[in-house]
Amino acid sequence: MKISVNSLFGVLLIAGLNGCGSTPKNPNDGRYHISQDIAPDRLPQDHEMIDPTPIYEVPSRGGNKDYQVLGKHYKVLKTSEGFSEEGVASWYGKKFHGHLTSNGETYDMFAMSAAHKTLPLPTYVKVTNLANNKQAIVRVNDRGPFHDGRIIDLSYAAAFKLGVTKSGTAKVKIEALHSAPGFYVEVENAQQQAELSDKSAAIAALFQIPTKVIESSGAFRLIAGPLTEQSQAMDLVNNLNQSGYPQAKIYQPKQNLLQLNPN
Repeated sequence: MKISVNSLFGVLLIAGLNGCGSTPKNPNDGRYHISQDIAPDRLPQDHEMIDPTPIYEVPSRGGNKDYQVLGKHYKVLKTSEGFSEEGVASWYGKKFHGHLTSNGETYDMFAMSAAHKTLPLPTYVKVTNLANNKQAIVRVNDRGPFHDGRIIDLSYAAAFKLGVTKSGTAKVKIEALHSAPGFYVEVENAQQQAELSDKSAAIAALFQIPTKVIESSGAFRLIAGPLTEQSQAMDLVNNLNQSGYPQAKIYQPKQNLLQLNPN
């Protein structure tokens, strides 16, 4: 039976996310509408399987402290720099869809995301299915899987893209990725992620540019990019301002990993 950390979030939060004396919730308790995890009623659409672009994100407020599950202690890595690993990948789907991930986001089985036991949240990783050489980039925002011998739990969309849903599990290699070079634009920020989700899709369709909602400095931010030239980023800011997004500006993360210059 699959055990996802989605079922653990409340317990870990109460315990200060340090796992001290905490025990996991029963994944079959009343929190979930179904007792066993199953595939969704439809297949992922092409746009749902587009690889996310790695971007610097401030470490999540939740899910980044050492913890304990089923009597085993897990030490969260301080950095993902140079991280790679080979092992078995599995996937999680409908049972956990709409519930909280370990860093407090909402799990979407049609997003390109994943769960890992010790990588910092969030971390972008490249996953290679060693049986068919298919590759995908996923954003790790959850903890798990806690079955012996498994190293990563993929969202259904990511697993489908990699060909893992046919077999249920697959031998994979995962490699941590870091910020892609380029220029980014912050379209808008809000206190709730849901306020930006629809706008993210609309901006991506209107301007034909990748978008994502990230958590940063206690707020959620709708980010567009990357763009190869600073002049392109400034043009996008101007177009967004004229399209009803007066807050749009060049995105400058706290750590200057993207080498942006807002002037």
